[in-house]
Amino acid sequence: MYGVSMEAPLTPPVPLGALLPARELGLRHLAGPAEADVHGVHASEMADPSPYLLGGELLLTAGAALTDAEAYVARLSEAGVAALGFGVAPVHEEVPPGLAEACDRYGLPLLEVPPGTPFTAVARAVWRLMAEARTRELRRVTEAQQSLAAAAARPDPVPAVLSRLAASLGGHVVLLPAGRSAARSAGRVLPPETAEALSALLARVGPPGGAATATDSAAGWSLTAYALGDGPVLGVARPDRTPGDHAVTAIAAVLLTLLTAPRPEGDAAAALTRLLLDGDPAGALPPGPRYVVHARGSGDPHALAAALGTVLLDPLGDRVRLLTEREPAPQPGWRLGVSAPADPAGLATATAQAGRALDRAEAARTPLVRHTSGGLAALVDPAEARAHAESLLAPLGPAHRETLRAWLAHHGSWDRTAAALGVHRNTVRQRVARAAGLLARDLDDPDTRMELWFALRGLDSGDNSSVT
Repeated sequence: MYGVSMEAPLTPPVPLGALLPARELGLRHLAGPAEADVHGVHASEMADPSPYLLGGELLLTAGAALTDAEAYVARLSEAGVAALGFGVAPVHEEVPPGLAEACDRYGLPLLEVPPGTPFTAVARAVWRLMAEARTRELRRVTEAQQSLAAAAARPDPVPAVLSRLAASLGGHVVLLPAGRSAARSAGRVLPPETAEALSALLARVGPPGGAATATDSAAGWSLTAYALGDGPVLGVARPDRTPGDHAVTAIAAVLLTLLTAPRPEGDAAAALTRLLLDGDPAGALPPGPRYVVHARGSGDPHALAAALGTVLLDPLGDRVRLLTEREPAPQPGWRLGVSAPADPAGLATATAQAGRALDRAEAARTPLVRHTSGGLAALVDPAEARAHAESLLAPLGPAHRETLRAWLAHHGSWDRTAAALGVHRNTVRQRVARAAGLLARDLDDPDTRMELWFALRGLDSGDNSSVT
């Protein structure tokens, strides 16, 4: 129904007024309105460039084909050109008076581009301003997503999400529950005409056979209504619409749909937990250590979450993921894998730690395993490592195991291995060659050496008998 995609929103337009103060361009406003929204730049010397325009452009021309200013401006106005930039010299020594008069009549902003300003410089300035606007809009959408996710995690999430949405949009929002009872609202007070239009819009959305969304405008406000699932309707009123508003509202609509569903605790918590664990939650949660828990068992996941002091759980396939501030303890009927304590920015790493810890807990048949640091060896359960080592090294006797361990520890040096073991170097050569034959392995292969080294490390000290 609604996507929570963080794809880049459409680039906001550049206000024409942002170009005029640029001294390096030297642009001068001559006629028509002083403000317009510029969505791009196009240069053309055609008598009629309108077939090649999308609308919203700042059209740059030196007037090489200008013969009828009235007809020229009429065509540009009909094509939706945002503004006209006229380059003085080499074709015209000054902007033709008839062109300025036509721009005034049609309400088309007219700028003079001085001889020392290339059209490419104007275009670059517009693209730079558009890139800056795009970056600001992306940052605003990201911050809004994080604040909405944090609001959804509060004890009374629905009004918190509504308030956050209204603040992010700088407008007014209203949630009309299923059955059209007691609406909740937040944000700015609407003018009477706008409030009436929004109420009428809400009535058109949601009922069986009705629209899923509807839009309108009143008294300068942009109005939108969204059906949330099978009953509730979200109404949004914005005084100024920006490209990222749709993305922000879509995120809020997803959260409100889940929060107002028949079982909000589980569904909303799952969605929010996914957002926090799989997204970028650094700004969505206050600082502080938290634990990610992966669990597998036959009990009720909600009861497990309550026992661990959290509502943030995500039933994912055959396991459950949870996020809690409380240090987890073993729970009857469950095997738990627990991450190291993590700040919000480290939750992606923590969930990987918890997944590996759960795998070790199941392999060792233990109720709970915590992630511990300690290099690659710590990633393998000790019981699993020992079982693998016993199987791999079964063909070797104690003397060959100890010789192989010493030889690997001394990087294959015959002399240093012999000195460490107190035997002749030829004895070392014979035992290592015999070990290679019994194992059917190439000891010159670094992968083989690494595997054997970890296997030997997996055995306890009781396996390291003295050489006789």
